[in-house]
Amino acid sequence: MYKQTIKRCLSYLSNYRLEFFLSVLMAFIYVIASLYIPLLAGRAIDSLIGPGSVDFVSLSADAVRIFITAIVCFVSQYVLSRLNNRMTYRIARDVRNDAFRKIEVLPFSYLDSNRQGDIVSRIINDVEQLSDGLLLGFSQFFSASLTIIVTIYYLFSLDFIIALVVILVSPLSFLVAKFIASRTHRFFKSTAQMRSLQTDLTDEFITSTPEVICYNLQSACQDKFNRVNEQWADSSLKGTFYSSLVNPATRAVNSIVYACAALCGSFLVLAGRLTVGGLVSALSYANQYTKPFNEITGVVTELQNALVCASRVFALLDEKEIVDEGKEELPEGALSVEFRNVCFSYTPGQNLIRNFSLKIGKGQHVAIVGPTGAGKSTIINLLMRYYEIDEGDILIDGISIKDIKLSSLRRSFGSVLQDSFIKSASVRDNITMGRDFSDEEVIEACKKAHVHNIIMRLENGYDTVLDDDEGLLSGGERQLIAIARCMIDLPNLLILDEATSNIDTRTEGLIQDSFNRMMEGRTSFVVAHRLSTIRNADVILVMKDGDIVEAGNHEELLKKNGFYSELYRSQFASVS
Repeated sequence: MYKQTIKRCLSYLSNYRLEFFLSVLMAFIYVIASLYIPLLAGRAIDSLIGPGSVDFVSLSADAVRIFITAIVCFVSQYVLSRLNNRMTYRIARDVRNDAFRKIEVLPFSYLDSNRQGDIVSRIINDVEQLSDGLLLGFSQFFSASLTIIVTIYYLFSLDFIIALVVILVSPLSFLVAKFIASRTHRFFKSTAQMRSLQTDLTDEFITSTPEVICYNLQSACQDKFNRVNEQWADSSLKGTFYSSLVNPATRAVNSIVYACAALCGSFLVLAGRLTVGGLVSALSYANQYTKPFNEITGVVTELQNALVCASRVFALLDEKEIVDEGKEELPEGALSVEFRNVCFSYTPGQNLIRNFSLKIGKGQHVAIVGPTGAGKSTIINLLMRYYEIDEGDILIDGISIKDIKLSSLRRSFGSVLQDSFIKSASVRDNITMGRDFSDEEVIEACKKAHVHNIIMRLENGYDTVLDDDEGLLSGGERQLIAIARCMIDLPNLLILDEATSNIDTRTEGLIQDSFNRMMEGRTSFVVAHRLSTIRNADVILVMKDGDIVEAGNHEELLKKNGFYSELYRSQFASVS
């Protein structure tokens, strides 16, 4: 069931071969040393020959050996713990890095169709569970297995009969553990799913707090959260309960093993085949032999949970990435764009755009209007290759979009969207976005976007640290930051998708002048509901139900007295 998952985990372990080799060596030294102590203790007991007859020379020598061996145990176990922790948390770090890198190359379709909380839970919670399972595996599984082997050797060195008794009874522990572990898997899997769903719900409720309060949805949200929480608690309780049965069950078997060893050993002492010291050592080894079974069975349940979480993380890592097979670089300057019989649907079988064709010349200013759901923003998403088209082709400067390097394609676009992204960084960093610009260039861009005065009113000006959740900036101010981000490095192709939707009319008028200067000599696409902002567009495309129903400039479309005319008059009905 977990074969492939275990192989993937081992592939990460291969990056730390030296640490793993040293860990195995330290575990071997620790096991040999810890199991050598009972043998020395038995010898020391046999040095007590009788009342007034004690071999102090042998007793002293064995006492010194026990002391030295105990020190070796302490040092080896300390080094072993350090190495195991080092490997475990570095592997967890590597898995998280790979998962985060994976998100950067996943298509938008995956991010849209999967809950955000589930993805976050996989990267944080599931990797944490994986690291805990790996730590237990490194710390106990190998040492326990080695302890069993070495203990058998010492038992046979004392007497093969008592060794056989211990070996024949002990497998009962594994049978009990397997019986219980087979019933805990489904509960651990359900727990992981409920944990991700609860993370998603918590994130959703926190980010939508104003809406929840506005519509008095607190009770409904609490009820929904309670249902998920109850399911999580139920699956966790059942999984923990069944896994907790492993330890007492195996301990009962261990007690039977110890009793059998003691009874058999007593007869061997009476028969003269085993000394009293040998019996003490044998009973100690019988106890030592059964302890690893407790550890292994306990580790198995934890590993089972860890492997369930690991399979979820690896499922994310195995998702299909964006295929970048392009080799062409886009030239500098204005670029032409052509849509050639493009068909696209977000959901298979539900066509949104059908046989969409359009030719846009270099430097043309194109506006896209239409009712909500007509496909306006979808056209932009296809142009940026956020989604792959189903049929047809898109050509930029005569080159198929599939033949253009993604880095070159994205570098040629600049966009200002309706929802403005603000990262946890300074105002300056939010504008430069990792690019190298001087302070003068940043300030000039902000002045063009009419946001410079707003920034200077902040506590630390351009060094003020922003966070999208803190409310330092309003929605309109965040949009102005996004406009400045685009203005600081003007691209060859410009996309404005409801770029001034959150901005007041006066500021919008000022920014429109800046936009007009930006769009000079550049091919630009403007998606707008406010038709007053696109009167000067070279071409206005009117979309409805995924099709272009009208095309032309503002005056031409008004004269047609069609769908565009209806949209325009609905916004300016009060204007005579």
